Order: sequence, then C-alpha cells, then structure tokens
Amino acid sequence: MSVSLRLPPELNQRLSHLAEQTGRSKTFYMLEAIKQHLDDLEDVYLAERELEAVRAGKSKAVPLEEVMKQYGLAD
Repeated sequence: MSVSLRLPPELNQRLSHLAEQTGRSKTFYMLEAIKQHLDDLEDVYLAERELEAVRAGKSKAVPLEEVMKQYGLAD
C-alpha cells in the first residue's frame, strides 16, 4: 500500500541527511520510526479510551492486587 506523507522542511532535511550518511532510504527510516512508536501510541490512546469508559461507568477498574492474585503473581 502506498501512503503519501508531507514532512515539514526541517524534518525532511534531517531525514535526507541521515539517509545520505548511512546509505539507507528515507522510507527505511520512516518505517523504522513508525514501527518503534506505534506500540506506544496504541497503548496511550487505548488507555485513554478505557479511562473514559471507567469514568463514564461503562467499564470497571480491577485493583492490581486482584489481578496479581488471579495470575498467581502474589501471595
């Protein structure tokens, strides 16, 4: 799948310089950046959504101690 991305000039210049210095493509580094940070973004946004659900009474929070006991991680 092809995606178009318009980068700010400074970021494009940094990316171009890195690619030139290392002999890799700009695409390689863009994919690496996305791979490394997508997990973090998913965690943040899904946690925010769950927090909203708890605050709205649509979901229930479970104490950490209870979860640890359930999985045999606590005495």
